[in-house]
Amino acid sequence: MVRTQIQLTEDQAKRLRELSLSGNESVASLIRQAIDRFLITGRPNRSVLYGQALSIVGKYETEQPDTAAEHDRYLEEAFGS
Repeated sequence: MVRTQIQLTEDQAKRLRELSLSGNESVASLIRQAIDRFLITGRPNRSVLYGQALSIVGKYETEQPDTAAEHDRYLEEAFGS
């Protein structure tokens, strides 16, 4: 094995520790499994991602005429951020 140092967010580290304890498996093993899954599946094809995004265009309606320009404000109001 090759020793590698990575940096995780606090949330990632906390969640990995919790998974490690609940599954009785080391954090290193969980990270190796996640990397293996990523390497097998690879990155999504950009054209597939664009197709997924385009599939929802026009799918929903709103009574707000300025949603495209003011979506951040509406989300902030809706979620109280």
